[in-house]
Order: sequence, then structure tokens, then C-alpha cells
Amino acid sequence: MNLFMIFKVAMRAIWRNKTRSALTMLGIIFGISAVIVVLAIGKGASANMVAEISKMGDNVVMIFSEQRHAAAGVHGGAGEGQSLTASDGLAIRRELAHLVKAESPEVRTQMQVVFQDKNWNTSIYGCSTEFPTIRNWKISEGDFFSEQEEKQCARICVLGQTVANNIFPNQDPVGQTIRIGNMPFKVKGLMETKGVGGMGQDQDDAVLAPYTTVRRVLQASTFPDNVRQLKLSLYSMDQIEEAKEEIGALLRQRHRLGETADDDFRIIDMAEISSTLSGVSNTMTVLLAAVAAISLLVGGIGIMNIMLVSVTERIREIGLRMAIGATPVNILAQFILESIMLSTVGGVIGIVLGIAGARSLGDVLGWPILIETASTVIAFLFSAFVGMFFGFYPAWRASRLNPIDCLRYE
Repeated sequence: MNLFMIFKVAMRAIWRNKTRSALTMLGIIFGISAVIVVLAIGKGASANMVAEISKMGDNVVMIFSEQRHAAAGVHGGAGEGQSLTASDGLAIRRELAHLVKAESPEVRTQMQVVFQDKNWNTSIYGCSTEFPTIRNWKISEGDFFSEQEEKQCARICVLGQTVANNIFPNQDPVGQTIRIGNMPFKVKGLMETKGVGGMGQDQDDAVLAPYTTVRRVLQASTFPDNVRQLKLSLYSMDQIEEAKEEIGALLRQRHRLGETADDDFRIIDMAEISSTLSGVSNTMTVLLAAVAAISLLVGGIGIMNIMLVSVTERIREIGLRMAIGATPVNILAQFILESIMLSTVGGVIGIVLGIAGARSLGDVLGWPILIETASTVIAFLFSAFVGMFFGFYPAWRASRLNPIDCLRYE
């Protein structure tokens, strides 16, 4: 019995029990569909996360004020010691000019912004004139504040689109005077729309002002040079390790830290953040895919169960085929082929439904979806493997039957 004949016999057996075959395939169909949908959502989320993080700036490195280790084992919280200063940023910009393209100190506070009868609670970011370069964030109207205005602690600001839309719904904000807290600030410009950031925050829900103004006027700090964070933009991310090493050495020298003392700062780059978030996303995707794969296991068990029933029902048929020359290998191949056909047809249907379901979810819920060719191919091959694995035992049992006993079977 050649392979083509075995294929015809297997097709005839499947077609003869159409309803049972369809029900048998359901487990594989749902399992493959679930895996495709979960992987598409997970990969889409990871790709979107990386893309959004890249929007946070151009080759950005962030330096945070880290906790200080006080005497008697007492520790301050992160940033508690306020170890970073704007002067540190200027020193980095000056000493590492071959690595650092732009630098900006950053301070942040949350305040109410008021214009006439409109008000909005938002984040007030204190930064330098190089902040737009670092964040790759352009002005859409007006101008950004100047170095002179920064030095003079001028009460001027630049609005994000969300803030402008809420307190200036029907007019141009540039040139208007708003109140931040109880202090009047003149709106000098309006930033372009930035969108949602990698952490899920609305990047346009912000007011930008000189860090000197925020520290002295809004925060009324007695240490106006102290900042919580420094943002740097490098010429190339290929120099990231060299830059981090030199920045660390310079800051340790400026902060007079001994050889055994811990750093009172922490340096983080975008690649590190992206890698961490992608790792979390990939872990969740794997866990969800593993849960979805359980339905494939159930589907495989269903195929084994039906194939065992099929072998029992067709014992006399098996005996007749053996009597006219079919070998045990032919019988084994016939039943394995039936099982593989059931699982692969179910796999193809599951892939089609999974792709359609993933795209529908993306359209309805607005989720990023990424369907990779590799994942669909792997899903198809896995469905074939399930059919072969779970169909082998029933096929082996059929091939081991005695033809004489089969012919006597009632």
C-alpha cells in the first residue's frame, strides 16, 4: 500500500465521520487561536513599549540622586540626600563634551494651573534650555525660554498640549499669563504633541519652566542648585559604557566619595529601561502562552481518545486490510496520518481565527498587535507534532492487532 493510497484511506475515514472529526479538532483550533492571540498581543506590547521609550529622548542617559547611607545604619530614601546639583550637570557637559551632546537638570512638582475660570492640576517640570534637544521635543508655537531667562529665574513657561487644551480650549495660549500655584507665569510657547510615554503617562500633561524658577519660586528651596535628576543626551549609544564609566568617576570625584564609599547617584540609560520592561512583558507573554497551550494538550488528549475509539470501531476493517497484504507499518502510517491531518487542519483553522481575533481585539480595544510569521509557523508545526504524538499510541495499538482475531471480532 503506497503513501497516496494510505492518504486516501485516511481522508475517507475522516470524511465519513465529519461531525466527530470537527468536534475533535475544536481543542486544537481553540488552543492555536489562543496562542496566536496571546503572542500577538505580547509581541505588540513589547514593540510598542520599545518605540514609546525611544520617544522619551535622543540617546538619553538619566542620573538620579541615590540614597545616602547615614551613620548607625540609618538610610535615607532614594533622592533623600539630594546629592546631585545643577553644577554637576554643567561639569559633565564641560568635562565630557566629546561624549555628551546636551545636558539638563530636572526638578518636578505637582501644582494647579489657573487661567481665568479654567484650572488644571498638572506636573511642573523645571529644566534647562537643552531639554527639548534631549527629549527630541519640538516647539509648535512661540519659543522656548532662553539661557538668560534661566539665569534670571524668569517667571515664564511652555505648555504641553494637554494643559493647553484644558485651560485654553478656544484660544492661543502664547503670550497669556497663567497662575501656577499663586505665582503669575507668562506662557512663552507651546510644545508639539508627544503622546503617551512608555510608562503609560501622558507626556503632554506638563508645564515646562526654567529649573532655577521652579526651585526658587515654586519650591522656595534654600538649596536652589540641588536637583533630583540630570538628563544627558549622548552623541552615540555605542559610547554608553564609556560615558557611564566616565560620568561615574567624575561625580564620585565631585562628591568626594572615598574608594569604599557607595555611589550617591544612579546612572540609567534607555536601553536598560527598555530591556527591563521588555523582560517583564516577555515573561507575562510566556506565562499566558503556557496557559493557552494547556488547551492544546487537552485537544491532543481528545485526538488520542477519538483515535482509540476509531481503532476499536474499525477492527474488522484493519483485519481485512492485513488479510489482503497491508503490513503493520501501513496500518501504523494510516492512523498516524489521520491523527496528523485532524490536528493540522485544526491548526490551520486556529491560525486563521487567531490572526482575525488578534486584529479584531487590536481594532476594538486599541491595543498594539504584532503577528510574526515565525509564531504562526511554529504554531502550525506544533499542531502537527500534537497530532503525531497523541496519535502514535492508537496507531501502534492498531498495527499490533492480530488479523485473525480482527476478522473474528464482532
